[in-house]
Amino acid sequence: MSISVAILAAGAGTRMKSSLPKVLHKICGKEMLFYSIDEALKISDDIHIVLFHQHEKIKEAIQKSFGDSKITFHIQNHLSYPGTGGALMNGADQNPISTKYDKVLVLNGDMPLVKEKELLKLISPASAVSMSVLTLENPTGYGRVIIEDKKVTSIVEEKDAQEATKSICIVNAGVYVFERHILETYLPKLNNHNNQKEYYLTDIIGLCAKDNKEVMPVFVNEKDFMGVNSKSQLAYAESIMLQDLRNKAMDQGVIMHLPETIYLESEVVFEGECEIENGVCIKGKSKIINSHIKAHTVIENSCIKDSDIGPMAHIRPGCQISNTHIGNFVELKASILNGVKAGHLSYLGDCSIDEGSNIGAGVITCNYDGKKKHKTIIGKNVFVGSDTQLIAPINIASNVLIGSGTTMTKDAKEGDLITSRVKQENKAGGFYRFFGYSKESSQSND
Repeated sequence: MSISVAILAAGAGTRMKSSLPKVLHKICGKEMLFYSIDEALKISDDIHIVLFHQHEKIKEAIQKSFGDSKITFHIQNHLSYPGTGGALMNGADQNPISTKYDKVLVLNGDMPLVKEKELLKLISPASAVSMSVLTLENPTGYGRVIIEDKKVTSIVEEKDAQEATKSICIVNAGVYVFERHILETYLPKLNNHNNQKEYYLTDIIGLCAKDNKEVMPVFVNEKDFMGVNSKSQLAYAESIMLQDLRNKAMDQGVIMHLPETIYLESEVVFEGECEIENGVCIKGKSKIINSHIKAHTVIENSCIKDSDIGPMAHIRPGCQISNTHIGNFVELKASILNGVKAGHLSYLGDCSIDEGSNIGAGVITCNYDGKKKHKTIIGKNVFVGSDTQLIAPINIASNVLIGSGTTMTKDAKEGDLITSRVKQENKAGGFYRFFGYSKESSQSND
């Protein structure tokens, strides 16, 4: 599509009360600015991002996730040209930033819920300017939009509005499409003669109306165009996105028990018939395939296939689990399990375990020596008895039996039986000697 996109992300976000830049706060596991970038990339190959506050940190995060292709960065001269109008100015002459196409969509970096289909509605009108508007019962905090004969004549920021204007319930949703010649003509005409001493992009609307340039209002959904400026708004936006993610999963055939208690991140994928119980948390780029995830289990950046997990298991990043039963209070990290049973109370980190193997309660792969992580490799049909410690690096061949309570430090060959218990000794009367009284006095106290 022949349109450029400018994403405004220069604000300090002081209402977030955080050292982290506002647009890098996460919603469902992803920085909220990245949602705007994702939607912009669906409609344009010419993306411009305007930064100022902590611009190096934001730019680094964007480049890490998106690379440099299709994205151009601009640092706003916030001291000389503050405000949304100043964000689009390329320099002291107040000319607009240079874009590839003759139409420019201006989007905000703190609108994580906006979708491509809504943006396309703004692009469609054949007018010099189109702008998003919505009707609110309580418009407090928003710029008011004045519409006459189905055209926008002006926008008045609330800080500058008279009481009569404040009673208007049609407000600016903050997203615009400009023909480039409009920006070239009117950005140099902006001034900062207002209470905030800022250059308002919204003033272009009034200038256009004065010169009989058509400004088309496009009514949009309040939810989709919600801006996030505080921690409470961040939580509210996440609750909306979570509901959408859950509904999408259930529409795909996923069974969810008490879905309002289930936390999903935006890049989680479900395939086949899956069942998710209450209190489950699934994060990152996890993929769940034909599996049952039981109550209060946490899964992070892992793939679960044809398995049942939990309740109250913790699958940490980097796990590949298939045809496996993982029970309660089992923790895995960076592990590959195929056809394994680990019923309860185990830690299996940096390991590979093959089909038919059984992991008893209390088994630990001791993978960290204080300097480096080491691998544990377990073959097929291995029985690991309860309360066993496997000191990595270690390689256990197939068809091995490891007795309960073993501390294993050496590799095992196929067919081995392994025990390392200290011989038990029963010392008669040792209890009484330890506590310093006789058997007779103990009986009299009874």
